[in-house]
Amino acid sequence: MGERVEDPGGIKVGPSDPRYPALRRGYNPRWYADPAYVRLVASPQQAREALQQAVDEAGHDSGEGEVRDRITVRSGGHCYENFVCSPDVRVIIDMSLMNRIYPDPEKDAICIEAGATNADLRKQLYLKTGKVLPGGSCATVGVGGHVPAGGFGLLSRQFGLTVDYLYAVEVAVVDDAGKVRLVTATADSTGVLGDLWWAHTGGGGGNFGVLTRLWFRHLPDAPRHVLLTAGGWKWNSIERESFAQIIANYGGFFDRHRGGEDDPFAALFGILLLTHRSKDTIGLIAQLDADIPHAEELMNRFLREIGQDLGVERHALAHAYGEYPALVGLHAPTPLPWDQVDKLFGGTDNTRAGKHKSAYMRGPLPERHVEALWTALAGEHPAIKRDAVVQIDSYGSAINRVAAGETAASQRDSILKLQHQVYWPVSVNGDDQLRWIRELYRDMYRDTGGVPVNAPYASAAAPTDGCYIGYPDVDLSDPVWNTSEVPWSTLYYGADYSRLQDAKRVWDPRNVFHHRQSVRV
Repeated sequence: MGERVEDPGGIKVGPSDPRYPALRRGYNPRWYADPAYVRLVASPQQAREALQQAVDEAGHDSGEGEVRDRITVRSGGHCYENFVCSPDVRVIIDMSLMNRIYPDPEKDAICIEAGATNADLRKQLYLKTGKVLPGGSCATVGVGGHVPAGGFGLLSRQFGLTVDYLYAVEVAVVDDAGKVRLVTATADSTGVLGDLWWAHTGGGGGNFGVLTRLWFRHLPDAPRHVLLTAGGWKWNSIERESFAQIIANYGGFFDRHRGGEDDPFAALFGILLLTHRSKDTIGLIAQLDADIPHAEELMNRFLREIGQDLGVERHALAHAYGEYPALVGLHAPTPLPWDQVDKLFGGTDNTRAGKHKSAYMRGPLPERHVEALWTALAGEHPAIKRDAVVQIDSYGSAINRVAAGETAASQRDSILKLQHQVYWPVSVNGDDQLRWIRELYRDMYRDTGGVPVNAPYASAAAPTDGCYIGYPDVDLSDPVWNTSEVPWSTLYYGADYSRLQDAKRVWDPRNVFHHRQSVRV
């Protein structure tokens, strides 16, 4: 029957257990671990005990002549790099059984356990309370990783980031003596406790302890209905000039509508999907709260402005886009109940390996960025098929009404957020795809050392503002691909990195929680 041993530290799954193969990997099949065991915990107390046992076992030989020293934590398993699953991992603490969502009268807040996913939010938060956490759309992403990264989604221009509503966190931490305890830090905490809360508002997961529960206050009501449209332009009708015009129209629109509270477009969220030419269509998705005055008129105005001066007809999407398979065929702005829209965005495909990169933009994309995109997406031989997209999400509006430094999500004046993506079948090694995305990224940001540097290193001519820790990219640490002399830590955290280091010194003095881009002391 395999190893199925339950103890105060939760369910212990070893290599002979039939569940082990599924639990040794995350969403991205590039990354596998061979841990001594995986812990499935169902309560904060089990998480504390599981961590204590793992710490007490530290330094034990694996039996194969090596010492695997890393203890990692998984909520949804969507980490893009091998921070959770890699050969040096000894124990994985899996939070997926901790997925309750419930009102907590004592804290006057809604408690969400760290293993809850976006799908759980739809079922338990929305249906129980009518409230919404303005986070991501991928159904299987876990709150315990998404929120500490400063998670955002289709409602963020209207309501802000997830961390803008974070009131408290409960974390299992390890002290200097190796003793594990559960600590609760709130937005009202001061001193080192206040630093622990703040570190979870954008400082990234897997840095300070095992995050077990999160509490949120003043969550907004979910929209009753939203207008949704999904369409695009056939690649066979796109030339260099029309490609550049689409990007200019899109960036210019969100530059003009940065989202002051009196801006009628403050709640509109757009996604531009710049696919590889081997795909059928360049995609455009937009969502707007249907209860806003003149919502349909505003949506149509947005679509007209994005399509102006193109001379190219906009069509319904002709194929699925990764996380958005149900949007095919939707074209005209359509009013739908919010939870139905959320389901449309919930599809996932974890049969492909992938590599991702990111960039924040404080202004529209400059010409050299567009030229690099055209070269990579349209310049390859027509026979080459590439499963790739550069996704440009709208940003700003309510997100930027919070000052930099109030949370550890430091990028608070951007208008666009890019996610560069490439995928390949698990059966191939991916070397060509990795080369492609690395060269695209280097060429886009060639003038700033191959990376989208933040202020003060960026200028008006290069209006970039670093990278998103929620889309981690180890190439930022590689001097081959980052020649800017701006370290990865600044690209993610800007001027706030030193405060994160202060929190790390206090709350993880033994550096129990470490990976290739963890906060360094």
